[in-house]
Amino acid sequence: MAPIPASPRLPLPRLASPVYCAPMVGGPSTPELAAAVRRAGGLGVLAGGYRTAEQMAEQIAGTRALADGPVGVNLLVPQAAGESSLAEETAVAAYREVLEPEAQRLGVDVGAPRWGDDDDWAAKVDRLVEDPVEVVSFTFGVPPRQVVDALHEVGTCALVTVTDRGEADAAVAGGADALVVQGCEAGGHRGTHGVAVTPNRLDHIALLELLADLDVPLIAAGGVTTAGDTRRALDLGAVAVQAGTAFLLADEAGTPGAYRMGLSDHALTPVMTRAFSGRPARGLRNRFVDAFDPYAPAVYPVVDQLTGPLRARAAREGDLGGVSLWAGSGWRAAREAPAADIVADLTPA
Repeated sequence: MAPIPASPRLPLPRLASPVYCAPMVGGPSTPELAAAVRRAGGLGVLAGGYRTAEQMAEQIAGTRALADGPVGVNLLVPQAAGESSLAEETAVAAYREVLEPEAQRLGVDVGAPRWGDDDDWAAKVDRLVEDPVEVVSFTFGVPPRQVVDALHEVGTCALVTVTDRGEADAAVAGGADALVVQGCEAGGHRGTHGVAVTPNRLDHIALLELLADLDVPLIAAGGVTTAGDTRRALDLGAVAVQAGTAFLLADEAGTPGAYRMGLSDHALTPVMTRAFSGRPARGLRNRFVDAFDPYAPAVYPVVDQLTGPLRARAAREGDLGGVSLWAGSGWRAAREAPAADIVADLTPA
C-alpha cells in the first residue's frame, strides 16, 4: 500500500493586529487574557504546559465564552522517552541535597522526581483533535509528524518554536505551517530543542534574516515591547510578532503577586539560568539564582519538579528571592494596563 501523503500546510488565521500573546505557564496565561487580546484584534495563545488535558480544555472553553474568533494553545513537546541515565539520576540526587537547606528554611520538602513525565501529552493531543482550535504551537521540539497531520485534518495550524537554523529546518520538514522565531531577548524558557544545548545569542532580527529563505511564515518573538519593534520585524519579513513579557502586568494576566512585585523592581538585573527547571530560561537575578545556578543540572523537567514546592512556598510568602521571575529584555517597559491597550501599544499605525 502506498504511503498516505502528508497533509498540506494551512494558512494562519487572519487578524486585525499582527500581535500574538505568548503562552506563559505558571499562571500569567488566562482565558481572560487570551480573550482580551483576541477582542483587541490579536491572538491569545493559552499555555497548555504544566496543565492536565482537562484543565487545558477548561481554559479553551473559558476563552471561547469570553471572545469570538481564533484561539491558540501551546504544548510542550516531551523530552526523549526512556529510562533515565545513571548520570542524570546522580546529578539530580546531588542537586536535591544542595536544595535541602532552602527547603528546610521554607518548611517544605524538596519535590520528588517523576522520571518519564510527559506532561499529559497524548491526552492533550487527543483533546485538541476532538475539539479543535485554530492554532496549536509547540515548544521544546518538533512534534511527531502524525500529530501534525492529525491537527491538519481538523483544520488546525501547527506552529513550532525555533531558535536556530537546524531547528527551523527540522520543523519545516516536520510539516510546521509557520515558525515562531524566538530570539535571545525572549523571557522565560528558551525554546531550544535540546535540553543541554547552550542557547545562542541570536536576537529575533538576526534569526529573521537567517531564515528568510524558508517558505513558511515567520512569527518574531523576543524583546517586542513597542509598535516600532513590531514594524521592524514585519519589515524583515515576519507576518506577526509574539510578545509575552509585555503582557505580564496586564489587568487580565494571572501573574502572581510576588512575580508582579519583582517586575516592578527595576534594580534587578537579567540572567539566564537553569536553577529553577534545568532548562535555560531568561529572568531576573535573585537569591535563588545566585545560590543554586552553579549546581543545577541540565535535566528537565525533573529539576522543575524538585524546585516546585520551594517556589510555591516562596510565592505564598511574597519572597521575591525564591521565585522564578521570568522576563525578557524589555521587561522594564511592561506596564499595568488592560490587555487591549498593550495590543494597541504593539500594533503599528
